[in-house]
Amino acid sequence: MAKILIVDDSKTSRKFLRTMLEEAGHEIVSEAVNGLEGVEKFKVYQPDIVTMDITMPVMDGIDAVKEIVEIEPNAKVIMVTAAGQKTNMVEALKRGAADFIQKPFDSGVILNTISKVLEE
Repeated sequence: MAKILIVDDSKTSRKFLRTMLEEAGHEIVSEAVNGLEGVEKFKVYQPDIVTMDITMPVMDGIDAVKEIVEIEPNAKVIMVTAAGQKTNMVEALKRGAADFIQKPFDSGVILNTISKVLEE
């Protein structure tokens, strides 16, 4: 199973993702509340996958993806987006995001997306 870093400013979102991913057998190596903290924790933990919210304080997910991919070109970052964020989603994919999942969360979709990204 994968080592995963969760980056989201919403405590509720982080808790949901942690619970669901751990129940599926994944290991949550750390959590971060903004993109800057996410980049720093990526350097420390070097996770297999990062789930990255787009809209966060300090540094948004789009800038964080760009920095992570500069550190590790093969990094696998899955963007977490709310409905209506298509422009941001396209920009994140251009900057190196592997895939995306939409809120509200669907456990099946999340687990399938993680499996797909791990296989790539």
